[in-house]
Amino acid sequence: MFTQIIDEELTLALVQESFAATYVDIVAPQLDYLSEWLAWPPYCHSEQDFRLFIQKSLHDYAEGKSMTCAIIYQGSIVGNCSFNNIDHSLKRAEIGYWLSQQYQGFGIMTRVVTKLIDIAFNELDIEKVQLSAAKDNIASRAVAERAGMQLEGIITNSEKIGDRILSHAIYGLHRS
Repeated sequence: MFTQIIDEELTLALVQESFAATYVDIVAPQLDYLSEWLAWPPYCHSEQDFRLFIQKSLHDYAEGKSMTCAIIYQGSIVGNCSFNNIDHSLKRAEIGYWLSQQYQGFGIMTRVVTKLIDIAFNELDIEKVQLSAAKDNIASRAVAERAGMQLEGIITNSEKIGDRILSHAIYGLHRS
């Protein structure tokens, strides 16, 4: 199994089917919280839902299209991070993530995003890393900024979450 140690508290582990039950345990009690900024939580209720997601993620990883990892903090899975899309022809990767509510405020996601940027530039030969966050998701935008990414612009009417249509702030960082 692919793992990347970030520091003494944090590790990334390529998703595996055995994580499915843990994801159900994490997501079920936080459905409202996670659904504020993410489209997928209302559709992932069972271990089978997560197994299918993990199988697709591993297939896309094998094809070099994406990379999805569990975030392990002090030995427990607390969220996910990914290169949602790896475009080798454009040498660009797009970062995505979610974190369990009780682990907010420990600098976890900033450390994770910084590690993903390092992997993109130094292992995947990517020239640009991109991150898209809802314009009003101040916490997620702050992660991008703390990781050294620059705001490139706002895309209006970019995503529908529940009954809301959200605009996205697009952040980027070039290897140079």
